[in-house]
Amino acid sequence: MAPTVVVIGGGATGTGTARDLAMRGFDVTLLERGNLTHGTTGRTHGHLHSGGRYAVSDQESAIDCIEENRILRDIAPHCIEDTGGLFVQLEGDSDEYFQEKLDGCAECGIPTEVISGEEARRQEPYLTGETKRAIRVPDGALDPFRLAVANAADAIEHGARVETHAEVVDLLTDESDVTGVRFRRQGPNYRGEGSEGDVETIEADHVVSAAGAWAGQVAAMVDVDVVMAISKGAMVVTNVRQIDTVINRCLPKDEGDTIIPHETTVLLGANDEPVDDPDDYPEEQWEVNMMIDVASEMIPIIENARMIRAYWGVRPLYDPDPEGTEDTGDVTRNYFVLDHEERDDVSGFTSVVGGKLTTYREMAESVTDHLCDRFGVDAACRTHEEPLPGSRDPSILEEYMGRFDLRSPVAKRSVQRLGDRAPEVLGSEDPNPVVCECEAVTRAEIRDAIKDVGADLNTVRLRTRASMGNCQGGFCTHRLGAEVYHDHEAPTARDAIDELYQERWKGQRHTLWGRQLSQAMLNHMLHATTMNHDADPRLRGDTIDFTAFDAGRKTSTVTDEGSTNGD
Repeated sequence: MAPTVVVIGGGATGTGTARDLAMRGFDVTLLERGNLTHGTTGRTHGHLHSGGRYAVSDQESAIDCIEENRILRDIAPHCIEDTGGLFVQLEGDSDEYFQEKLDGCAECGIPTEVISGEEARRQEPYLTGETKRAIRVPDGALDPFRLAVANAADAIEHGARVETHAEVVDLLTDESDVTGVRFRRQGPNYRGEGSEGDVETIEADHVVSAAGAWAGQVAAMVDVDVVMAISKGAMVVTNVRQIDTVINRCLPKDEGDTIIPHETTVLLGANDEPVDDPDDYPEEQWEVNMMIDVASEMIPIIENARMIRAYWGVRPLYDPDPEGTEDTGDVTRNYFVLDHEERDDVSGFTSVVGGKLTTYREMAESVTDHLCDRFGVDAACRTHEEPLPGSRDPSILEEYMGRFDLRSPVAKRSVQRLGDRAPEVLGSEDPNPVVCECEAVTRAEIRDAIKDVGADLNTVRLRTRASMGNCQGGFCTHRLGAEVYHDHEAPTARDAIDELYQERWKGQRHTLWGRQLSQAMLNHMLHATTMNHDADPRLRGDTIDFTAFDAGRKTSTVTDEGSTNGD
């Protein structure tokens, strides 16, 4: 009988671990307290690291990054935009550090090319005229949502059970052995099963915590200390894509010195501030202002760009030598597999902590190797060579651009998102209008997502990017809601619309000035006035007298001759 394993955490590392375990024959259940990517993975800036950022300060992490960068390009090309990256040196920046960066990249096996300031500006015209020279590296943009979903989908294909909205509230124990978990549903899972408050227990031979910044809280359930070095980082989103290349400042690692193009926007970030609680930390305006100021030194046009939202995430850092580190920016980005039997005399329990989005697959391989050794499973890892769902044939990108009679950018982006599922989803003969113009998402994609996840429009958003563009859902939220009405009752659809609108509003609060303030007010008017949500009788508990709308209306009849008469 296959060993049973529960994986806690539905981010990239958790879904990747579930996939690897399932592929090697384990009986796997993955539990995530929210939607997939609810924690750290859904709040990263999606940087596919070449390793260049760590080539001087943390070479072990840098080597991991370049190795996994190459693997992800093979197994998940549909989750990556190959933007390339530049480390730019501005006038006055250190020549000595520029050479240290080059030397460090060479030592870590990271390919580089030095280009002049003029060539860098030909590649990125909005770079400051103060650009002296730059180092090209194989950075890229990585879609964390599609990556985690693809891993979860493949885990399911290999027999895993995935439960979303399932918060682990306790670890089951038998003396010093962990024997399973107890979880409470925070709502129906992605299949629409279960209800909020339902409690379930799962017996397991082993429990793996891939809970990221929450690993300490999970370990505390069995009185094990896993002291995380958690730090928060703010990211700011511009309204258009001012650059097409990942831009880094070639200085010793600092805050806010990376700019990443992502879909139709650009992300600025991030800072590095230690926090105690991954669920409760301040989101401060000065952090947003600093991101804009630092980015504007490299790309001056950023200073006058419209910022459509800001968001914060927490890094799941782990520092095995906290006494030797004073700054969270110096904490290693490497990962650790903590065998709690060996470390804490608590068997049946392992944590995988630290690491980065780029190295999630290697983390999953390491913890799965650990369990294979423990259970005597003789099965080699295959996740580095087997493509994720949707990535097998990139050539269909061009082929389907014309086939579905859509504008080329729409077709291209649809196929990028869907990968080899494009024929299945887009092949319908039904009308397929664009629902979200900002992100070029069509009705077929929306309907496909709703079919899988139900009326949860925030999950539909994560799968399709609908409502994540310039207007932040102002013009497409009600259209998304209209698609929910096909299969759900009106109250469910209205709640789904409100939840999506609130999620979009949450991130805009720190960027409300200038044109973004005007856009936010327009969105409010569309939602609250046009859709009557600020005076919704349903919310006030009023009863609507529909007959009053017909008072004084003439009764019409149709004669045999087809004419209309009124009283």
